[in-house]
Amino acid sequence: MSYDLVVIGSGPGGYVCAIRAAQLGLKTAIVEKRSTFGGTCLNIGCIPSKALLHASEMFEEAGHGMASLGVKIGKPTLDLKAMMKHKTETVDANVQGVAFLLKKNKVDTFIGTGAIAGAGKVTVTKADGKVETIETKNIVIATGSDSAPLPGVTIDEKTVVTSTGALELSEVPQKLLVVGAGVIGLELGSVWRRLGAEVTVVEYLDRILPGMDDEVAKQAQRMFAKQGFKFELGMKVTKVDTDDLGAEVTIEPAKGGEAKKIETDIVLVAIGRRPYTEGLGLEAAGVQMERGRVIIDDHFKSNVAGIYAIGDVVHGPMLAHKAEDEGVAVAEIIAGKAGHVNYDVIPGVVYTVPEIASLGKTEEDLKAAGVAYTVGKFPFTANGRARAMRSTDGFVKVLADAVTDRVLGCHIVGKGAGDLIHEVAVLMEFGGSSEDLARTCHAHPTMSEAVKEAALAVSKSAIHAL
Repeated sequence: MSYDLVVIGSGPGGYVCAIRAAQLGLKTAIVEKRSTFGGTCLNIGCIPSKALLHASEMFEEAGHGMASLGVKIGKPTLDLKAMMKHKTETVDANVQGVAFLLKKNKVDTFIGTGAIAGAGKVTVTKADGKVETIETKNIVIATGSDSAPLPGVTIDEKTVVTSTGALELSEVPQKLLVVGAGVIGLELGSVWRRLGAEVTVVEYLDRILPGMDDEVAKQAQRMFAKQGFKFELGMKVTKVDTDDLGAEVTIEPAKGGEAKKIETDIVLVAIGRRPYTEGLGLEAAGVQMERGRVIIDDHFKSNVAGIYAIGDVVHGPMLAHKAEDEGVAVAEIIAGKAGHVNYDVIPGVVYTVPEIASLGKTEEDLKAAGVAYTVGKFPFTANGRARAMRSTDGFVKVLADAVTDRVLGCHIVGKGAGDLIHEVAVLMEFGGSSEDLARTCHAHPTMSEAVKEAALAVSKSAIHAL
């Protein structure tokens, strides 16, 4: 059978690409090595982690946050099995939804490991070893990424786990050591801390959340420390010894110095992710690579005609929504339209409590680029709705060009930050100014008023500034 487009990988980038291509009239197929669609994000990543983040937040709120509101329910008890059932049901609903959407849009599906077998040919190796060859005019590589290994450390997904194993623990560990203070480490560390674990985070750098606004990261660290997180910053893991009782982790200063040992029940390795490009036949097809990533031009094309790539296997942030936008763009390009992704307006969110959201440039970015900018900041302590919900931790920061007033970035620490950031995303997509945002009427009382006040603060006009 011959297709206009075959997509390898059914994660957020892949399935969105396939659906959009089908909408545009292209005969489309998608290849997925798992038995279910949705990739890492839906099966073992973003979706199950959010299910556990929400459930663990409710558990902690029931135990510590409700009495002060006049709701007395006694000490809650944890049913971890039921919580995991909620996670599984959430995943199942989402992956079934993707399967339905693919069928609805008449995308042909192939379950098996996909690989490029030459110009216009994709092989699908099934679980029983049988190989099927598909002919196609175009191929999109959307195979995503997997957890980066820690040199010298063996992952068994029992005592030493990646995010996959951390989502499947059968009991709450007394002690959890997280290697890496990025998004995944902090989110999953949050889940198990709320459920009762003592959490220690080891980070090679001297700060948490690498790449995020420095002020935001510092504020977040203080909040996490208040919650009970212990941080070992500027430290590296040099050895992990395991036995039936747990693990002994050796750490030492990244810049050199005396080593020390930490006893723990579970070690979570969360030092980042690496592109999944092995075994795809890319090298044999002549596709140019760089550090495991496919090199593409501004239209997602590799150096080989008819082969495109999107998502975690190409440059840019490893985010599901970035991959989705690229999936739509490349489908439109293949269909003869003008697909485009604005990489300056891609939000990033850490789904901890409070949430942390980042968009556009940080202060550090602007200083490094020599761009003159103005800062507007507003704390949630001065927001009426935040006070009513006892969610006053954090702030909104808006960065605007000092000459044109065009908004260049926004950074939020606070309840619902992941939702609040999007009005700034829309504003930036249309090249709006801080004054545009400041003069837009916001409903009262809402958390979003803090965004408006931060925009007002750019011109030192915040009304409710303390």
